[in-house]
Amino acid sequence: MKDSKRNIINLIFSSFLVIGYIVCTYFFSGLAKQVSGTVGNLIQLAILLVFGLLLFYATRVGEGKQVRRFSLPVLLLVDVPCLYIIAAAMISALPLHEQLAPAEGSLPIILILATVALGYGIPYTFLSGYELKSYDEEYAEDEENTAEEQEEPAPAEEKKPVAGGLAEELAEAEAEDNEAETAEEDAAEEEKESE
Repeated sequence: MKDSKRNIINLIFSSFLVIGYIVCTYFFSGLAKQVSGTVGNLIQLAILLVFGLLLFYATRVGEGKQVRRFSLPVLLLVDVPCLYIIAAAMISALPLHEQLAPAEGSLPIILILATVALGYGIPYTFLSGYELKSYDEEYAEDEENTAEEQEEPAPAEEKKPVAGGLAEELAEAEAEDNEAETAEEDAAEEEKESE
C-alpha cells in the first residue's frame, strides 16, 4: 500500500514537471525563433530533445531498480528514423529535405515529433522497466522483519518508567506493595522464630 501511494505521488510530481516544461518550451521556442536560420532551428530542436528525455524519466515510475539493457529494435525502429528526419530537415543534400525543412520561424510537426521521440527513444534503448525482487528475496526480507519484531522485550529492571502521570503512580503503588509484602514476610519470620 505504501509503495502504491509513493508511486501516485511520484506520478503527480512528474506530471507537474512535464506540464512545467511544456510551458518553458513554449517560451524558449519563442526566444529561439528570434535567432534566424539554422542556429535558431537547432536551439528549438535541442529544447524538444530535452523534453523527450524528460518525458522518459517522468513516466518511469515503478518498483524495483531500473533494468539496464540494449534494445536493438528500439534503436532501429525509433532512434534511427528520428535521427534521419532531423538530419534530412537540416541537410539540403539528403532526400526528403524539401518536405521536412523548417519554414521561416516554424518547425513542421513531423520534425517536432521526431525530436521528442528521439529524446524519449535514446534512454529507452538502454534502460527499460524495473527489476522486481524475486520471491526468495521477498521471503527472506519478510523473515528478517518478523525476527526484528519478535525480539524479546527488555527485562523489567532495565525498563525505566516515564516520569509523571499514571506511569509514576503505578510505579509508586508497586513499590508500596513490595514494601508491604516484605514487611509481612519479616513479621511472619519473626513469629516463627519466637515460637
